[in-house]
Amino acid sequence: MDINLSDFHFLRPLWLLLALFGALLPLIWRRSRDLQRSLRGNIAEHLLPHLLVTPQDHQRLRPVHLLCALLILGAVAAAGPTWEQDRPDFLENRAPLIVAVDLSPSMDASDVQPTRLEAAKHKLHDLIQRRAGARTALIAYAGSAHLVLPPTDDPALLDTFVQALGTGLIDKPGKDVGAVIDQAKRLLSAEKTPGSLLLITDGGETAQLDSLDKRLSGSQLQVLVLAVGSEDGGIIQSASGQPKIDSNGRPIVGSFDQAALKQLASAVDAPLGSLTLNDDDLDWIDLHAQQHFQSASAEQRELHWKDAGYWLCWPLLLLALFSVRKGWSVNWMPALLLAAGLGWPSAPAQANALTDAFFTRDQQGRWAFEHEHWPQAAALFVDPYWKGVAAYHAADYDLALATFARLDTPQAYFYLGNIYVRRFKFDQAIAAYTQALKLQPQFPEATANLALAQALLKDTESAEKNAPETKPDEVKFDKAPGKGQSKKVESEQAASDALWLQNLTTSPAKFLKQKFSLQDQQGAKP
Repeated sequence: MDINLSDFHFLRPLWLLLALFGALLPLIWRRSRDLQRSLRGNIAEHLLPHLLVTPQDHQRLRPVHLLCALLILGAVAAAGPTWEQDRPDFLENRAPLIVAVDLSPSMDASDVQPTRLEAAKHKLHDLIQRRAGARTALIAYAGSAHLVLPPTDDPALLDTFVQALGTGLIDKPGKDVGAVIDQAKRLLSAEKTPGSLLLITDGGETAQLDSLDKRLSGSQLQVLVLAVGSEDGGIIQSASGQPKIDSNGRPIVGSFDQAALKQLASAVDAPLGSLTLNDDDLDWIDLHAQQHFQSASAEQRELHWKDAGYWLCWPLLLLALFSVRKGWSVNWMPALLLAAGLGWPSAPAQANALTDAFFTRDQQGRWAFEHEHWPQAAALFVDPYWKGVAAYHAADYDLALATFARLDTPQAYFYLGNIYVRRFKFDQAIAAYTQALKLQPQFPEATANLALAQALLKDTESAEKNAPETKPDEVKFDKAPGKGQSKKVESEQAASDALWLQNLTTSPAKFLKQKFSLQDQQGAKP
């Protein structure tokens, strides 16, 4: 442990007055036991040595000396010695990143094999795996920008939606970077942390460059531009992998506007990089994102120092043990009972008289919640929100539904929507998500789940409409003499159920296309 003496100071220096009192305590004790000093006013001073019989004390260490050491060490510990700045826990995490992928038709060019978009998706797969545990969001854009996935630390979920991206998902032509910046700013305002926006594109629209700087003003959003393509451009391929042909029968070549990329990077004051075959581009992204995150976080947080006083607890405990001497009486039973109650092995949380005496029901529920004892946490919590969250994690949806129904908060309506989706009540889920967004317009998770519920409702209605009509299962009775048994005649109901479930399944690409189309029709509102 390195100590920088130039930064050494105390967080609560007034406690050092107690250390001064502890240092004077042996002197005060000695003066109080000085019989000669107390009798000088009543007996002649030259007679005192002959009248007093003072037994020789062979014991050098007295309880007062241990008490002195306890007071000094305790005062120093309480004063908060420190020499190192404290970094909040969230600064140890990876920097949050918002990835925006260009889905304009030019991304189907084959100058980067197999196509620009496929190469970008492959690179994003590697980036997601590298950033496992960090929060990453995904935006798709062309002539409009759409949130694909709000910030998540689930690499598998993120990679699933990355691989579903395609140039046919957005019909509106163009490269609207301004809308991407607006989406990214909304995400960061909800996250309440600085972050970076990674634009993966092969060009830009020079007409909107002047307004980009104004959109970024006042935000802690850093933009990184990663160029995909070569200067020669490439032939645009169709979904089947064949070259696209124009009206004259010639292959369509996708442009790679290097000048526009440089102008775009200059307009948003962004570093400009390019897709590489090795991991140099990934290192470049990580470096810029982490540097911006740390510098922006350092500016917005107050200066905190690590309190190192707790290290003195061990010598204090050792001195307390040495303080047990003959003639001292210490009642250890309450301390032993408290230690036994707090140090009991992890088991399903149960309320008892001891824990109720020291902890509230919500504190006990929080302990059970953090140890993933969901049913016990739901039973212990008094706070309705946490009670509902614990019941939701315990899959006790009846209790969660009853608990959240009493609350009028966006989080409660969000969980209500999740419960209704799990129960295939998509109409009620849509209503719950809508109410959550009314109370908190910047709620990316509710926005994404609302779009998913709308898509599932549409698929359900379509599946029910297209399902083959079959009669209910028929039951025929055997009318043969002496036979009283009934026989069930199988119909096509089982095949119909399988077809309905198959039609209900929504692929990520189909879901995204429906979502983007719906948002474009509504004016690209989030």
